[in-house]
Amino acid sequence: MPAGAKRIRSERTVRSNLPFSDAVWHGDTLYISGQIGLDPKTGKPPATAEEEAQLVMDNVKRTLESAGLTMDDLLSVQIFCSDVALFEKFNVVYRTFFKGEFPARAFLGSGRLLFDARFEVQGIAGKPR
Repeated sequence: MPAGAKRIRSERTVRSNLPFSDAVWHGDTLYISGQIGLDPKTGKPPATAEEEAQLVMDNVKRTLESAGLTMDDLLSVQIFCSDVALFEKFNVVYRTFFKGEFPARAFLGSGRLLFDARFEVQGIAGKPR
């Protein structure tokens, strides 16, 4: 890892012994690893796409907050989706996470995702000046 970079690892990531950081600071930029939205009780995707979109966006928000940032600090978001027909269902939930303008974004059809998730979201945020 480059000198000066700082890793952010949640208790969940450490406890699960996952081989990645939830996010990494480098300078004023925060790089957020792909987040999925599994039901914490079952470890599986919830019944509906909307519930899963809520969980995945909650995870992104929690990661930002652990770095002292908010959703409004997101610069770019990439959404990987197992079925692009879920585009509008995701957007209904996604819109509720922003007060002002939206970050740059890509919505990509990915095929099957880990743990049979419908969505995986990664992002890049910047420290406000």
